[in-house]
Amino acid sequence: MVSGEAPQAEGSVRVDVWIWSVRLTKTRSQAAAACRAGHVKVAGERAKPAQALRVGDEVRLRHAGRDRIVVVSKIVKKRVGPPVAAECFIDNSPPPPPREAAIQVPVRDRGAGRPTKRDRREMDRLRGDGPTG
Repeated sequence: MVSGEAPQAEGSVRVDVWIWSVRLTKTRSQAAAACRAGHVKVAGERAKPAQALRVGDEVRLRHAGRDRIVVVSKIVKKRVGPPVAAECFIDNSPPPPPREAAIQVPVRDRGAGRPTKRDRREMDRLRGDGPTG
């Protein structure tokens, strides 16, 4: 029945199901774990996985080292493709940090052996990890 599906789309859905459905997390279990860990907030309050979500709610999600702030514009109960998922929320997230800001790991030549104490001090100095005492 097509008419029976329309009221469901207008109602509410579990937070973990919606986060997974619109592809903010890869799996539903990751979405539920994020809720249990306190990484999901709905309207500024910590959300449990089964909390009801409605159109217009603001969802804040901390996932993969990045904060996502989205406003629900459409309720979906099943996982949808990326083009449809993009229509289900308004993304107010800050832009991701540039790739250059990532930590650069010093590279040693292959076969150079174990670093000496002098080499380790030099690497620490380059990373900004000076002596604490």
